Amino acid sequence: MTKIAGAPISWGVCEVPGWGRVLDADTVLSEMRELGLTATELGPPDYLPADPDQLRTLLGKYELGLVGGFLAVPLHTNEQSTLDEADRVAAILAAGGAEVLVLAAATGLDGYDERPQLSDDEWKTLVATCAKIGEIAARHGLRTVLHPHVGTHVEREPEVERFLADSDLQLCLDTGHLLIGGTDPVELARRYPDRIGHVHLKDVRADVAETVRSGEVAYATAVGQGMYVPLGDGDVDVESLVKLVQEAGYTGWFVLEQDTALGDDSPAAKPLQDTARSLAHLSKILGRD
Repeated sequence: MTKIAGAPISWGVCEVPGWGRVLDADTVLSEMRELGLTATELGPPDYLPADPDQLRTLLGKYELGLVGGFLAVPLHTNEQSTLDEADRVAAILAAGGAEVLVLAAATGLDGYDERPQLSDDEWKTLVATCAKIGEIAARHGLRTVLHPHVGTHVEREPEVERFLADSDLQLCLDTGHLLIGGTDPVELARRYPDRIGHVHLKDVRADVAETVRSGEVAYATAVGQGMYVPLGDGDVDVESLVKLVQEAGYTGWFVLEQDTALGDDSPAAKPLQDTARSLAHLSKILGRD
C-alpha cells in the first residue's frame, strides 16, 4: 500500500520571515484529514506543539500520524547549537511517532535567496556534521536524509553529486527543489536508486524555475508568482519518477509538498483545492482512481 502524506508548507506554513499568511494548525490538519491523508510532516519549528503529549493529542484529534520533519540548520560551522537543535527536534519527532529527520544545509542567513560559497574545509565540516546528526537521530530511532533545497549549500547538481560521493546519508528526493537547482529528479533516481530515503512530490513551472536558477527572480518571489503548481500541471515527470522509485523498491512515504505563500487576499480554499488536485493526479498514477 503506497503511503501518502501532507505537509504544512502546502498550506503556506513556512519558517521564513515575511513569507506570508500562516494558517492555524487546526485548519491545516483538518483539511488534510478532509482529503483522506493519514499523516503529515511536522512543519516549521514549533508550528505544531513541542510537548509530546500535546503533539500526540493534536494529531490524534485529526487521526493523523507523523512522518517526519524538516530541519534547516547550518552544517558547515561546527556549532554545538546545530547539534543541540537536531537533538531537540529529533526528540519531538520520535515522541510523535515519526520515521525520518529531513535535514537541509542552511546558510545561516534568513530565507533562501543568498548562498555564500563554501570553502573545502567548510564542506568537510558539513559532511561531518551530517554524520553526527545522523547518529543523534538514530539514537531517537529515526533515519536522517539530506534534502537538496534551493538557497542551501546543497542545491545545484554538482553539490548533490559531491554530497552523494562524500556522505553515507540518503537523500530526500524533492522533485521541485531538485529541478529548480538544475537536477533532473527522474535521472537522479535512476542513477542512485539505493540513495533515495524519502520523497517530496512537487511540480514546478520550468520557465519560472529558470529565472530563480539564473538569479533573475528571488525564490520567495517566484513562489508567490506561482512557480509551484499541482502535480501534473508543471514540468516534472511525476509519473515516471513515482514508477521508477517504486520499481527500485522504495516503500517509504510520498509527501505532497507544494511550497505555497499566501497573501492577505489569497483565497482561503486554494491550499485545499491544490492539494486535492495533486492527490487526484498521484492517485491516477497509482491506479487508485
